[in-house]
Amino acid sequence: MKKIVFTLFILSTVLYGIPVRAQENATWKEFAAFHEVISQTFHPSEEGKLQPIRTRSQELLNKAMAWKNSTAPAGYNKKVIKKSLQDLVKQAGELNKLVKENAADKVIKEKISAVHDLFHEALEKCPKCEEEEKSEH
Repeated sequence: MKKIVFTLFILSTVLYGIPVRAQENATWKEFAAFHEVISQTFHPSEEGKLQPIRTRSQELLNKAMAWKNSTAPAGYNKKVIKKSLQDLVKQAGELNKLVKENAADKVIKEKISAVHDLFHEALEKCPKCEEEEKSEH
């Protein structure tokens, strides 16, 4: 009888531990999608290469809106970055408008820097996001 109880105890421990590990490894796919586009557009802009943002500004805006409107996975606290996400969408929208208006390179570079700064502001408020961002590098 002790062996059966012990076996059931071990089995229940293993089975109950699986969902916890799955939640610990959950990623916020909309965050990851935005991060990918901002990385591929902002970093070239630092070197004066604005073609990536000029061709992907609408995509950046779409990813920002998707992140803002998404449901955060377990372990992420979306409430702490709600305002940052609203500002991020606003700034990404302004950037997209500037690109469509063929604004000067200096103006585009300043605006994408502002969007990038807001992205990092959100990361600082969301430790789980920051962990995920670091693991992607």
